[in-house]
Amino acid sequence: MASGYLTTHVLDTARGCPATGLRITLWRIDGDGREKLAEVTTNDDGRTDGPILPAAQFSTGRYELIFHAGDYLRRTGQGIADPAFLEDIPVRFGIADATSHYHVPLLLSPYGYSTYRGS
Repeated sequence: MASGYLTTHVLDTARGCPATGLRITLWRIDGDGREKLAEVTTNDDGRTDGPILPAAQFSTGRYELIFHAGDYLRRTGQGIADPAFLEDIPVRFGIADATSHYHVPLLLSPYGYSTYRGS
């Protein structure tokens, strides 16, 4: 039985603070198809209130987190162009161990981002 879970944390590196109110969607990728599993919004700490994919739903496979950055950047008044350089940021990753905690943080600015497997 799976006991792992998936979390994220978004930091606004241009403003030096957590990215509050950023919408994130989670998709399971299966060949050419995909299934939407969750839609969440970050809290005041730039995190979600619970795991995006809790242990009861956690399984190995391919996934995609989409960080809806353009909406967030416009709302926070970061003076982005129209169209925005960054609108939706897809991060595709694999879960190989159904017993592990997978943490996928995003460091965000209007013109760049980075991600990694966190702890």
